[in-house]
This record gives sequence, C-alpha cells and structure tokens, in this order.
Amino acid sequence: MTLAQMQDPLPDQALALDAAAATLARAQRILFVTGAGISVDSGLPTYRGIGGLYHDRLTDEGLTIEEALSGEMMATRPDIAWRYIAQIEESCRGARPNAAHRLIAALEQEKALVCVLTQNVDGLHRAAGSRNVIEIHGTVHRLHCMDCHHGRKVPDYAGLQIPPECPQCGGIMRPEVVLFGEALPARALERLESILEQGVDAVVSIGTTSVFPYIAGPVVWAARQGVPTLEINPGETTVSGVVDYRLRMCAAEALPELWRRMHPAEPAED
Repeated sequence: MTLAQMQDPLPDQALALDAAAATLARAQRILFVTGAGISVDSGLPTYRGIGGLYHDRLTDEGLTIEEALSGEMMATRPDIAWRYIAQIEESCRGARPNAAHRLIAALEQEKALVCVLTQNVDGLHRAAGSRNVIEIHGTVHRLHCMDCHHGRKVPDYAGLQIPPECPQCGGIMRPEVVLFGEALPARALERLESILEQGVDAVVSIGTTSVFPYIAGPVVWAARQGVPTLEINPGETTVSGVVDYRLRMCAAEALPELWRRMHPAEPAED
C-alpha cells in the first residue's frame, strides 16, 4: 500500500463522505453534538473511553471517578472533588482548537444556523470562534462561590489554591460544571429545545459515545423525524445504528474531508 493510499479514506468511507458532504452543503440549519473525541487531536484525553484519563481504574482514595466528581463529594469533601477537577483542567491547559473545531466555526459564517451542543468543558469551540455553543456540562473557566455565589473567570488553574477560596467571603469556590448527580442547567436545555422546535436540516454527532440520553436524544429524534444524521467516531456508539451516514474517522480527519467536498474550489484547513 502506498503512502497516498494510506492517507486517503477507504472506498466505503469515501462514498459516505461524498453523501454526507452533499447533505451538509444543502443544509442551512445544522446541529453538531460533540464529545471528548473532537478534542483528542488537540492533545486532550477522553475520560472514560479506552485509554481515557480514568478508564477502568479507581482514584487514589479507592473511588470511582463518578463518586469523586459528584455533587455530593463537592458538598462534603470539596478537596477530593477539586483534586480531580484540577487534573482534568491541567490536561486541557494550553490546548488549542484543532481543524474540526475551526471548520465547525467556519460553517457558522455561511449557514443560517450552526449550533454546537457540547459535553466538553474545555472551551475549545468558543476559542475556535463558534458563538452559538450550548455547553451542557458547563466550563472549567468560570468559578462561583458555594456560599455567597461570587463569580469569576479564570484562563486556567495555574497558581490557584486548590480548593480556591472566595475573595469576597472566604468560602470555597467551585467551577461551573455539572458534576455527577447534579441537574443539567435549565437555560441550556431550554436553548436546545428551542432549536429543535424551530427545526434543523441535519444533526451531526462527533466524538461522543452518546451514553447520556440528552446527548443521544437529538440524534434519535432527528432520525425519527426523517432529518439527515451523521456520526463521526472511530468506535461503535449507542447511535451508530440509527444514523444515515457513519464515518469511522477522527474528527480532525473527517471535517477537512467534508469541507473539501463542500467547497471544491477552496483548499481545506488541515
């Protein structure tokens, strides 16, 4: 096999890319649903997938990561919850958007609507220039006090005391992220519901195993409504069997290929 053959998509993937690109080129309202897999090519790990940050192992305290990163732990032992929040933030620190993030942001400039529903707390979609982002799990870059609710934004946790103290009342601050066992932000859910009610022309799932119902839900809903669906993920997920087009590719490989087909007269970003 030549180097060129190794770099080109497999024949069945090339056909899927052609069909998916034609669909996305026609679509004017696109919902992207993204998970940790879209940020892998920015150097970030997945968390519970194969090879992930917390795959198949307990914390130093003998806890599952779901126990350590729970709302209950933040309330009773914030030092433990913060230890692993800080590890996640450190793994994100200095990361830059990759081609997948940037091309989704570029599509926002030429479509009537491009909305990103993301599980990620790394902020890379916004850093790439996407404005219509629903951060369903929040972001590590905003903190608020658990006592007086004073808030602040931080670029990263370098130099922060962990857990950080509130400069107003001396209480403990926490990141505005959804921990295990906590409710999803009502405003984010309302935005998602509004977008689906207004209608979309395509739903694209990228780099998520779709284990949460609110992440799989828009894809399943679209499939039932006859709205075209696409999944970009090297592995099998809970929505793999319902989508119209499936690309077994990494996001930073698939998006440039789709962009080339949607914009044949323009060079794609790598």
